[in-house]
Amino acid sequence: MAEVGFEGLRLRQVAEDVGIDHSTLHHHFATKQDLVGAVAEFTTRQFWPTAPAAPDPVSALRAHLNALHRMIEERPELLVVTAELDLRARRDPGVAAALAAQESGWRAELTRTLAAGNAAGVWAVDPAAAGELVIAAVKGVRLAPALAGPVFAQLETLFLGTP
Repeated sequence: MAEVGFEGLRLRQVAEDVGIDHSTLHHHFATKQDLVGAVAEFTTRQFWPTAPAAPDPVSALRAHLNALHRMIEERPELLVVTAELDLRARRDPGVAAALAAQESGWRAELTRTLAAGNAAGVWAVDPAAAGELVIAAVKGVRLAPALAGPVFAQLETLFLGTP
């Protein structure tokens, strides 16, 4: 998907690329849609280690933003696939449902972290809206990875008061 996009994805080519017979691939993924659902699940799981997890909301958010920034720089193909999936999701309810299911955990963790920051008096934000701001910034910078540094620095300034 990173090389040819969703539209160029062919099950026979995928089977050939991984060195299996196409009938074997069809045994595991009956349709292209099934394969795309598995790709969506695999791709979004790659982001799970970036989830905010620290003893305090400031450290959690900083670690999360830093991990996402590194991922954009170190695994650009992963971000290309997520962009492809997001674009396809606008036209395909099945892909949209798969992505929504996978991204719900990200939204929940961001909202929880931001709400904890509110409770600790660190910032005063609408946790759900602020979480969407982070998600929108991450998804937007995928298309312009050279801007990742300034974008993540701005997010840190907005939420943490430091670049």
